[in-house]
Order: sequence, then structure tokens, then C-alpha cells
Amino acid sequence: MPAIVNTHQAEAWNGYEGHHWAEYQERYDLVNGGMNEPLFDAAAIADTDRVLDVGCGNGQTTRLAARRASRGHAVGVDLSAPMLERARASTVDDGIDNATFVQGDAQVYPFEENTFDVAISRGGIMFFSDPVAAFANIGRALRPGGRLTFVCAQEVSREDPFARALAPLWALMRGAEEARKNVEGTDDERQRADRDGSRPGAETGGVGPTSLADPERTHAALSAAGFTQVSIEPLRIPMVFGADAKDAADFFLLMGPMEFNLRGIDPVAVASARDEVAVALGEYVDDNGVSLPSALWLVQALRPV
Repeated sequence: MPAIVNTHQAEAWNGYEGHHWAEYQERYDLVNGGMNEPLFDAAAIADTDRVLDVGCGNGQTTRLAARRASRGHAVGVDLSAPMLERARASTVDDGIDNATFVQGDAQVYPFEENTFDVAISRGGIMFFSDPVAAFANIGRALRPGGRLTFVCAQEVSREDPFARALAPLWALMRGAEEARKNVEGTDDERQRADRDGSRPGAETGGVGPTSLADPERTHAALSAAGFTQVSIEPLRIPMVFGADAKDAADFFLLMGPMEFNLRGIDPVAVASARDEVAVALGEYVDDNGVSLPSALWLVQALRPV
């Protein structure tokens, strides 16, 4: 595999996090599926386009891109070997022959220059240590006039439905984090715990889902990377986390930050917090399951001719 600069991300997505997402592929496709329509409407992929899918994960968006580019080709890039294994298998199962996958760090991966008509990402573009360098590298892979379209998270406030529902578990995580600083305490361990930015108090910026939550920062990074015609629009999309409230609460406990930060915590306390979360999630049950409204950004930019 070519060089990697986002080493903590590589560790996480080839460790527990990557295996977890690969195992629960269908669940995460459901969680993130609400982003597909606005993402692909904005990307406007033509049937002959060559498409780059950044942070493709289990490959659902790569396969959707390949179907739209029926006479073109789609390439998914991701750090995670477990997820890419699932992506390749699902692509074969779906009978798609114009999609391929590469393992690599899109910040530095040696893409062939001037190759792609469109680059897309569904929540996989916020994990770079140097967003300007990453955007510049992706831009070089695009042909002049090529388009970049992605969806990323807005900042999660304490009044956000997601934050309010998970507050009991986050309170336990805070206590566990403070205790761990005194016992284990290494920077590497804490960074692995923070790897997806979902810990309580995670700030805009840094590396993780909220790294591009500030639209001015995102606009500046894209402009510095050479993109023009930058457009950033708010989205409000339901994310379906489970069939019912208990199912969703149990699923949250399996997610990387929860799993890591709740290690060693009294199981009775965890079970009690989970039950509180399930009660809170009951407010968001609809015909699709537990649908938490999520605040996102739809970002578009152009590589100038």
C-alpha cells in the first residue's frame, strides 16, 4: 500500500472500528442512506463519467456511482482493509463490473492526474490531518473542470437530538476518560478513543466528523487547495439507527468511541444509561425505525479549467 500520513486513522479503521463497520455494513448503509439522494443529485454523474469516491468504506456510494456512470468507471479509495473486503464482495454480488477499490490515504495517494470527472464523498472526507493537502491531492486527480461534491457533519450542539439522546452514555464516557488519563494516559490511547470525533466535547476542527463543521474553514481549505465556485449548503436528514429504541441504544454501545471509553465501567451503570438512552430515543421512532434528524453540509467545488 502507498504511503500513509493519517496513521491514527489507519489504526482505527483497520482495527475495531473497521471490522465493526464491515460487520454491520447493512446497518451503516441504512444510517447514512439519507445522504445519498442529495449527494448524487448534486454530483450529477453522467453515464460516461469517471468517478472517485473518497472514504468509500463498504462501497455503497461507489456502487451507486458506478450504476450512474454505466459507460464510465468508479474508483473507491479507503484506508480500511476490512471495509474494502466487504466493498469488493458486495460489488461482485451486485454484478457491477465498472467499479474498483484501492486501499490508501487519499491525502497522499498517488492518483493519476487529470483522471476523474467527479469526486464524491459521503461522510468520508473529514478525517485528514491536513485538509488543504488532501483537497489539493484530490484536485490533481480531477480533470480541469472536474467537480468535487461531498456531505460532511455540522457541529453537534448539546441541544442536538443526537446529543440529548446519548447524554447518559456520554456522561459515563467523560468519567471513564478522566480515569483513563490517570491510569493509561498516553496520547496515542486517547487519540484512538477520539478517532471518530464523537466523544463528548469534541471540537470543530482537528481530525474527525466535525473537522469540516465550520463552513468558513471548509471554504478556506478548498480555496487554498485550488478549488473555485465553492458552495456550502445546510442539510437536515434523518439517520436511521435501529428498528426500535432498544435496538438503536444497543447499537450505539457497539460504536468505536462508546466501546473504547466504556471499557471497565460497571456493567450495571452502563445498562442503566443504555435504558435511559432507549427512553430518549423513543421520541424519534417512526415508520422507518429510530430516525434522528442530523445537521449536515452539502459541499460542492470545481477544479478550474
